Amino acid sequence: MTRKITFRFAGPSLFALALAMPMAMSPIAAPPAHALFGIGGGPFIVYDPTNHAENLLTAARALEQINNQIAQLQNEAQMLINQARNLANLPYSALHQIQQNVSRTQQLLAQAQNIAFDVQSIDQMFQQDYGNLSLTATDQQLIAEARSRWENTVGGLEDAMRVQAGVVGNIDANRSEMSELVGQSQNAVGALQATQAGNQLLALQSQQLSDLIAVISANGRANALTEAERATAAEQGRIQRERFLTPGSGYQPGNAQMFN
Repeated sequence: MTRKITFRFAGPSLFALALAMPMAMSPIAAPPAHALFGIGGGPFIVYDPTNHAENLLTAARALEQINNQIAQLQNEAQMLINQARNLANLPYSALHQIQQNVSRTQQLLAQAQNIAFDVQSIDQMFQQDYGNLSLTATDQQLIAEARSRWENTVGGLEDAMRVQAGVVGNIDANRSEMSELVGQSQNAVGALQATQAGNQLLALQSQQLSDLIAVISANGRANALTEAERATAAEQGRIQRERFLTPGSGYQPGNAQMFN
């Protein structure tokens, strides 16, 4: 037997309410939200896309700020490292070798024969050997004074050659020091090391200039002694010629015994 089921509507109001229910349950202006229901009707979490996007943007900005701070710390660390390099001392010093070269040249100058490089000594020797010659001096005195002047001249020439030899001997040591200092300057890790290497190169140059002054002084001394001897020899020759041309007392007869 077949049953017939008939649906009856209470009226148009019930049909309208059924059509309006989906529209009332769906959001109109608010952003979509999804509800996750727990098992058994437990608590649920509401997902908000707008809030999630804002949180991601905030996290990205915080991460960027942290990266900027890390880069700043790295730059400051590198700056401190560079400052430490600029303040590092040069691990090489040429001062000892330069002082040795200067001392060697000074010793050669101090060993000057007869007439030293001293103002008082020069004045005394010139007054003694190169001053005004006496007309009453004997021939033996004139010869002794002439020999003393000749010895001074020869000694001055020898001293000049010894100083020249010493300066030439310093050239090889100076070349080695200059090569080392240039290498230290090129391999300097900071400004201070480069400056110190440059200062030592200037000191080496000053030592070379002092050697040049020593050579010029020794050569000048030798030339001065040669000219002084020449001038004094001319004066001595004039005195001897004048003494020879001065009339004497003439011949004086006397007794002579020729045979025993």
